[in-house]
Amino acid sequence: MPVARPESSDARIIAHVDMDCFYVQVEQRKQPSLRGQPTAVVQYNSWKGGALIAVSYEARKCGVKRSMRGDEAKKVCPQIHLVQVPVTRGKADLNIYRSAGSEVVSILSKKGRCERASIDEVYLDLTDAVENMLCNTPPESLESIDEEALKSHVLGLNKDGSDIESGVRQWLIRRDADHRDKLLACGTLIVAELRIQVLKETGFTCSAGIAHNKMLAKLASAMNKPAQQTVIPLSSVKELLGSLPIKKIKQLGGKLGSSIESDLGVNTVGDLLQFSEDKLQERYGGNTGTWLWNIARGISGEEVEGRLLPKSHGSGKTFRGPQALKTIASVEHWLNQLCEDLSDRICSDLDQNKRIAQTLTLHVSAYKSGDLDSYKKFPSKSCPLRYGASKIQDDALILFQAGLREYLGSFRVNTEGSQNKGWAVTSLAVSASKIVAIPSGTCSIAKFFHTQDPSCSSAKQSHEQIMQGSVPLLPLTGSESHSVVVPTESQIGLPETEYSITMSSLNQPEENLKTWEDQEAHNVLAENKSPSLPSGSRSCLELNQTELKMEHSRTEEAKIGNLVSNLERQQQKRKTSKDMGTSSILRFFKGRNNSSSQTLEHGDTRILPSSATGQDSQRREAWKYRNDEIDPSVIDELPPEIQEEIRAWLRPLKRPSVPKHGSSIDHYFSPTKNT
Repeated sequence: MPVARPESSDARIIAHVDMDCFYVQVEQRKQPSLRGQPTAVVQYNSWKGGALIAVSYEARKCGVKRSMRGDEAKKVCPQIHLVQVPVTRGKADLNIYRSAGSEVVSILSKKGRCERASIDEVYLDLTDAVENMLCNTPPESLESIDEEALKSHVLGLNKDGSDIESGVRQWLIRRDADHRDKLLACGTLIVAELRIQVLKETGFTCSAGIAHNKMLAKLASAMNKPAQQTVIPLSSVKELLGSLPIKKIKQLGGKLGSSIESDLGVNTVGDLLQFSEDKLQERYGGNTGTWLWNIARGISGEEVEGRLLPKSHGSGKTFRGPQALKTIASVEHWLNQLCEDLSDRICSDLDQNKRIAQTLTLHVSAYKSGDLDSYKKFPSKSCPLRYGASKIQDDALILFQAGLREYLGSFRVNTEGSQNKGWAVTSLAVSASKIVAIPSGTCSIAKFFHTQDPSCSSAKQSHEQIMQGSVPLLPLTGSESHSVVVPTESQIGLPETEYSITMSSLNQPEENLKTWEDQEAHNVLAENKSPSLPSGSRSCLELNQTELKMEHSRTEEAKIGNLVSNLERQQQKRKTSKDMGTSSILRFFKGRNNSSSQTLEHGDTRILPSSATGQDSQRREAWKYRNDEIDPSVIDELPPEIQEEIRAWLRPLKRPSVPKHGSSIDHYFSPTKNT
């Protein structure tokens, strides 16, 4: 749905750059012999020679249209060269064209904020660049003007048929021009320079539109092609829109445009001027009504988003005519191919751009027997995205089955058989969206189990952790990255760790005891959950708990072997104490040598004697603790008889109360003197 955005009060200069027959140009750069020849790029399949996705201007002159199939194009133009798009996993591989588009974007982005709208088109916000040029080197001060700029088409100029280049020169260097027109003149010179630079560095030609907003700039770029540029001053906007068909406007080419034409009886954008904003809001709602009112006057506040990378990744394929998919098995086969392609692309994005995708979406077109319009009703389904081709494949199939059940209503979905209930799939597409940059300093919790270095791991390490299904890298809403810090062996002594295991296991049945590593992994995962995490990342975290436990268990096996054996010994002692009726916790700290049953006290620090294991080489050091380091909530979980004994240990030692002669209230506030 279109969104009404108020236009900025400050003048903006926006350019829309559109590559000319871009796919053909890429193939012509690979095969220079094709230059000047009627050429078309075809996405080949066995049905009527495949679909044309780009047609050169030489082929267009022969009557070839992009809507034709390959066989039909050969009939219309027998000398045409049909170049097939590379095929990977049974579908078109457009990576070569994406890479070529990136070459162009890298050049254009040097002059202003750049938004990559598709493989072959880009928006540029040149406002800062033109303001700087107008202040430092205004057009009227230039000794010469590039020929490419003089070939510009300025809407509303040279209506009398006079010399075009001379008229453009005069328009560019006018000293009495409106400030907005002066900015447009600077934008015209900058875009011409950029187009020349693109041609020199890549060999590609492009067309451009220069105006005060994105809507007008896009309209202008299509007015004069190829390898030309068009400028729309504010004074010519009304004339342009007055004869422009409604459906030429972006977002009005579908149902909304048809509804406006039929409901209001209008054919051009200029016809909307007769309706008030209230009237349009009453019929189409507040937002859409205001947007239509603005569009009729050439007003659009949509910003250039400053995006060099795509907002989403997708992979799809159509199955026309007899190629339609009619079994679950055939759908699963093609879903696997599409998901592998999607997995490669998001992993490449992660490697090159340090971005992660969070949502997987499945789009399907299908029809039922006897209901040719039913393809519009197949529901799209989404779920959190898990990295790894096999995981994406599994999730995509589940999404398809869920959508098919909803699509068929009461019919059951047979996932094993080769028969269906009269449905056929004509297109499949999977996409990865909600792509966010990995915040600097973000790292996986798993690193804390491999090293004592608190610094975050490298981007390569993060990628490996995501691909292995460990805790994913999560974008944070705050300005800092938060990590759950797990103390290392150097921070917590071994005896203290053993004591914590014994205390936590005293009052649990033996069959319910968990190993230390499972408890620790569970606690770390629980602490790492946050209500502010994105839903996709949170689900990935939950789905990968098992993998994290397994990984942690392997890496910590050597460290905790001694702890586990000690735990088993303590359990055996507990069992023996039950049989003998002894309930004192001292039993767990006493060795076989009764001479070590004494507790030593030094101020607030107390030392429990070590418990012998029967071998001198495995004797442990005495365990020390401070009263203020004991968590009272831990004691509450122990058996009542043991709680009483421990509280007696922790009770501070009382000094004998000796009355002092002449003591007063001042005595209670004075510092205690050391005697």
